[in-house]
Amino acid sequence: MSADFELPPGDRLPIGGTPLQCKLAAAAIDLFHAQGVPGTTVRQITAACDLTPGALYNHFTSKDYLLYVLVRDIHHSVDEQMASAIASAGPEPAEQLTAAARFLVSHTAEHKKRSRVANRDFTLLVGSRREEIRAIRRRIRDRFTEILIAGAEQGAFDIAGGNDRPGAALASGAITNMCVHISQWTLEHYPLGIPDLTERYAAMALRIAGAAKGNEQIARAGKS
Repeated sequence: MSADFELPPGDRLPIGGTPLQCKLAAAAIDLFHAQGVPGTTVRQITAACDLTPGALYNHFTSKDYLLYVLVRDIHHSVDEQMASAIASAGPEPAEQLTAAARFLVSHTAEHKKRSRVANRDFTLLVGSRREEIRAIRRRIRDRFTEILIAGAEQGAFDIAGGNDRPGAALASGAITNMCVHISQWTLEHYPLGIPDLTERYAAMALRIAGAAKGNEQIARAGKS
């Protein structure tokens, strides 16, 4: 069973779910991650929980709906926690950018299975469900964009790609993708641990932003 089921209540999936819903969700994350959503059956999910196949339908209307709930709640959790990290970082754009990058990397590294399912399998959603997830993903990128614009306006950043909104949008997309799409090899074989990984990714984010004062500011922001 996935270790995610052992997380504190605020980090369990689905958000506000019952213990049995969380158990089904944890099994689904394990199976979706290992063999893909199309290759996973309702029978496999319920068997992993020692339940009959029909038991899933008492809690989720279908496998597709379960996927939607999981992907939605993972994205909502990331968005809310990243906003909190930014708000707690202080007023300086370099500190806010560091906090946001650190959070995304640490969340991806600490919750490898759920992160991979959310970022890979949201594309299997259709219609309004897919558009809802896209809106949350845009909101996450926009948080980076606003930090970058603020830093450029203050003279703290010289953004690769330009110190205007299009340049900030390009840079925010690069930083977001870099942080949430850490390779499986890196997650499994990186020799120095998650804290070092988050510091290095934060430093790379600051380089993309063109943080002023070069390595000195990068190092100082990384230690904040």
